[in-house]
Amino acid sequence: MILILFLGTLAIGLLAQWHVKRTYARHSRTPVQSGHTGAEAAHAILRQAGIANVSIVEHEELLGDHYDPRHKRLVLSTANYHGTSAAALGVAAHECGHAMQHKQAYAPLQLRMAAVGITSFASQLVMWIPLLGIFSVGLAPKTGLLIMAVGWGIMMLFNLVTLPVEFDASRRAKLVLGKMGFIQRGSESAAVNQVLNAAGWTYVAAFISSLVYFLWHLLPLLTGRQRN
Repeated sequence: MILILFLGTLAIGLLAQWHVKRTYARHSRTPVQSGHTGAEAAHAILRQAGIANVSIVEHEELLGDHYDPRHKRLVLSTANYHGTSAAALGVAAHECGHAMQHKQAYAPLQLRMAAVGITSFASQLVMWIPLLGIFSVGLAPKTGLLIMAVGWGIMMLFNLVTLPVEFDASRRAKLVLGKMGFIQRGSESAAVNQVLNAAGWTYVAAFISSLVYFLWHLLPLLTGRQRN
């Protein structure tokens, strides 16, 4: 059963990753009439939002784009930093959406930032507790299940909070790109929507996987049945 559970959640994650990479690759070949690069769009969006303390830097990792709220830094992959495609502008604007959330103290983002430390600790727990059980260090099965349920519960809640953060950033990106004239209605707008929607499914997949593992370890505690 645990093998089926592992393979099922792995398949969900891999399918989501395949979908976003396939969609991104297709629309990285969809040029925008405005001719702006992702970096240029990001600079303009941040300036229009009144955000002057966020730096925009280039990174070589493909799809390693992210907003770093700790250092107030917007990181764009080389392809998106210099790219003039719908995919490049969509990703750049999405990361700007996080910067706008940060400036406005968007509650889900604030909660996610506060939970990073405990979530990292929880991820270590769920990795090491099964190994401790394998090597028989005297950990009672019920105790192990409880620790695993708590760990996966924390990760599940973190992934749940991440959903509104990511979907709101994509919503902001779609609106601002059209409003500022970086993309045109029709094929360009549709391409941006597809890229950002595909990216959103990776976070849905992460939430589903963590929820499944949380329930897998919690239910035996509620029913009184123990698993080794």
